[in-house]
Amino acid sequence: MSTSSPDASVSPQEDEPHFGGLSGRLNWLRAGVLGANDGIVSVAAIVVGVAGASSAAPVILAAGSAALVGGAISMALGEYVSVSTQRDSQHALIEKERAELRDDPDGELEELAGLYEGRGLSAQTAKQVAVELTNKDALKAHLAMELNIDESDVVSPWSAAGASALSFLIGGVLPLLAILLPPEPLRVPVTFVVVLIALAATGVTGAILGGARVLRGTLRVVIGGALALLATFAIGSALGTSGVV
Repeated sequence: MSTSSPDASVSPQEDEPHFGGLSGRLNWLRAGVLGANDGIVSVAAIVVGVAGASSAAPVILAAGSAALVGGAISMALGEYVSVSTQRDSQHALIEKERAELRDDPDGELEELAGLYEGRGLSAQTAKQVAVELTNKDALKAHLAMELNIDESDVVSPWSAAGASALSFLIGGVLPLLAILLPPEPLRVPVTFVVVLIALAATGVTGAILGGARVLRGTLRVVIGGALALLATFAIGSALGTSGVV
C-alpha cells in the first residue's frame, strides 16, 4: 500500500474494497428466504406440471421427491462453490494486509489515520485513534476499517451449503405435501393457493430484509410463481391430453 504524508488524506487502494456491507446475519437470513422461495417455486412447478399430465399419486410423489432432493443438492453445490470463492478472496486480502503491516508498518499507520480523517475526524484525533488501535491489534484495525472483514468471521462454505440446502428443502416440502394430501380433484387448486400464500410470505420477508417496497417485492414473487405454475400445468395438461404421456 502506498504511504502518504501525515497531512494528506490517504485514498484506499483500488484493489481493496474500502466500504461496508450489510451484516452477515442479515445476508444469511435473506439467503435462507430466497432458498425457501426457490424450493417452493421449483418443486411446485414440477409437481403441478406432472399433475397436469397424470393424476397418479406415485408418479407425482416420485417427480416431486426427485425435484426436492436434486434441487437441494444443486443449491448446496452452487452455494459451496460461490462461498468458497468468497472465502479464498477474504483469506487473500487478510494475508495481503498482514504482509503490508509487516513490510511497511509506518505507512500502514499513516494510511489508517488518513482513512479515519476521511471519515470526518481531525488529523490529530485520527492519528491518535490509529495509533491506539494499531497498538492493540493492528491487523484487526486495518481489516475492519479498510476491508470490513473480521478475521474470526470468515464465511464457511459448508455452513452456506447446508443452510441453502435446508432452506430449499423446507420450501420444497410445502408444495409436495399440498399436492399429495388433498383428494385428487382438489390437488392442483389447493397447491396453487398454498404456494401463492407461501410466496407472498417469502416476498414480504425478502422485501423487508432487503429494504425494498413490500408490495412491489411481494407482487413480483407471487406473479412470477403463478406464471411458473400456470406454464408447467398447461404443458403437462397438453402432454397428457395428446397422449404423449
